[in-house]
Amino acid sequence: MSNGWKDHLGASSSEPLPVVIIGNGPSGICLSYLLSGYNPYVKPDAIHPHPVLQRKLTEAPGVSIVDQDLDYLSEGLEGRCQSPVALLFDALLRPDTDFGGNVESVLTWKHQKERAIPHLVLGRNLPGGAWHSIEGSMVTLSQGDWMGLPDLQVKDWMCRKRRGLRNSRATAGDIAHYYRDYVIKKGLSHFVSGAVVTAVEWGTPEPSSPGARDPSPLFQVNGFVTTADQSQQPFSLCARNVVLATGTSDSPARLGIPGEALPFVHRDLSALEAATRAGTVSPFSDPVLIIGAGLSAADAVLYARHYNIPVIHAFRRSVDDPGLVFNQLPKVLYPEYHKVHQMMREQSILSPSPYEGYRSLPEHQLLLLREDRQAVFRDPRGLQKVFGIALVLALIGSHPDLSFLPGAGADLATDPNQPLSAKRPIDVDPFTYQSIHREGLYAVGPLAGDNFVRFVQGGALAVASSLLRKEARKPP
Repeated sequence: MSNGWKDHLGASSSEPLPVVIIGNGPSGICLSYLLSGYNPYVKPDAIHPHPVLQRKLTEAPGVSIVDQDLDYLSEGLEGRCQSPVALLFDALLRPDTDFGGNVESVLTWKHQKERAIPHLVLGRNLPGGAWHSIEGSMVTLSQGDWMGLPDLQVKDWMCRKRRGLRNSRATAGDIAHYYRDYVIKKGLSHFVSGAVVTAVEWGTPEPSSPGARDPSPLFQVNGFVTTADQSQQPFSLCARNVVLATGTSDSPARLGIPGEALPFVHRDLSALEAATRAGTVSPFSDPVLIIGAGLSAADAVLYARHYNIPVIHAFRRSVDDPGLVFNQLPKVLYPEYHKVHQMMREQSILSPSPYEGYRSLPEHQLLLLREDRQAVFRDPRGLQKVFGIALVLALIGSHPDLSFLPGAGADLATDPNQPLSAKRPIDVDPFTYQSIHREGLYAVGPLAGDNFVRFVQGGALAVASSLLRKEARKPP
């Protein structure tokens, strides 16, 4: 627990903190970097390959990007993301990466301490968040350079660590180490690890003096910190703004069928690894049932195939559904995932093919699981099929745990009638990332619909720009 944390804890009853960030993954780290006084400027001699953006950048020379009109700058940009500010920041950091180019960033960074905004970053893990919970040898989906944060490229960091990229991709362990190292190298001293937020309460606005701007809303942030001796120290902080950066992978999605709670049903690849080590599953056991058509399910298939463990792979969609992630990944960069997609297409239960020990069940719905390890399905024609299985891995996505918010944050979503998820995120203004429904509350990363590290940084830029404008409007 840092001295800065103790100071804030002691002062929490008097002066509110301007910003509390809940979550210390890439989104939280990038926002802390910007709030610590690091400001992006366009290099004087830089020429952006996008002619319209280049013209706009020349209209405000010497003005930091955070102080410019992000709506105007991002207008007309297209790419692999729905967020205009995410596309803008990505275009400034990696000007032609989608075309295979290597044009350097047009940005330079200046540390202007007088522009820093006091803040705290609260996280359960070390800086890097959920990356510390991923199996270290797993290779990242995105290219290594797309995992980087401002002003420290992953490839440069890897060279210093005498590490290398695999087919332009890094391991999860390397990326987790990079994020932790980034916080140290950039001198970001506002992080508190081992912090669990248990409640965020909407407070009452601060009283305003005559002639002052409208009062800021206040938030009460309660929780506890696990200290070095494993004791739990409660805290209660008052903040003018709260940024949600916790991601969406807290609670695995449920199947909603009878038998889901049986002891052989799991929701994490580590369960398959443990069962393999224990001999519960083997080349001679009943198949492992893997449910899902995303990358986690593909990783489980690849793992089982490596150990010659028989697999039944069931999913609701058609293999040619354009919404399947495999149909959106370049084959050259992701050959292993395209191999799984090929198996899903060719090894259906009704069509024999060379993939011994693997069965694909496209457009099948799991109806129930029995205690005798029988799985009952309904196929596309409405017929029931029963399979004996050794273990079930339900890898069908996840939902964020926002139980610390009033109503678990349900009224903040784009669709209040559906649970929050990466596909149904918090409803935010696209140019500030402030909640449409709650002033002073922001969301970044997957909670705002930005699911790749490459694009979460745009959300941090939008939040920093909004908060700097608020600070500028404060009365002296």
